[in-house]
Amino acid sequence: MLGELDGRITDRLKALHVTIRDGFEPGAIMSDDIQSYLWGKLGYASLLFAQALGQLGIADCLARPELLPLWRALGGEVNAVATRIGVGQRGFNGFDPAAFTPEATEEQARQSVAAMVAFNRPNAKTHSGIWRDLAIRKRRTEVDVQVLPVVEAGAANGMDCPKCRKLTEMIHEIEDGRRPMTDDNLLELLRV
Repeated sequence: MLGELDGRITDRLKALHVTIRDGFEPGAIMSDDIQSYLWGKLGYASLLFAQALGQLGIADCLARPELLPLWRALGGEVNAVATRIGVGQRGFNGFDPAAFTPEATEEQARQSVAAMVAFNRPNAKTHSGIWRDLAIRKRRTEVDVQVLPVVEAGAANGMDCPKCRKLTEMIHEIEDGRRPMTDDNLLELLRV
């Protein structure tokens, strides 16, 4: 998905689209609403950053029923900020942003999480790139450009995002070698 941040369809965007479509991704699409795709990605990414706190793979981590309130809270914080700043969210890979709104039921969230589990279960890539950055590559993640901006945009608009803020802190602690990667980290985040 390609688009200018301001939503314009520019000559630059058209040229990039041709290059990408003809060079390696025939399914590349131009959009005048790239922000909704970006904010959908931020919602999904918040769950993947949380998965990276522990040891379980994406599907197994998301499938933990006791963590449904955590998934709802993380997705809900991102959704609330996107709504406050007037940006929509588009879903993908089972992530349905509507399932993480204040009006959404627990069952709607459960169905979206189940769809994410179903999408991720057959993949050869069992763990997120974030998890691999922390556990294998021993390098810093992109938390400061994916989760922290949600916290900052929320604060700039009078909203607290406690789960996303704590998630950012926990990822930094792992990056700095001050916190082990353990599935108990998710339970700690849940309690925030």
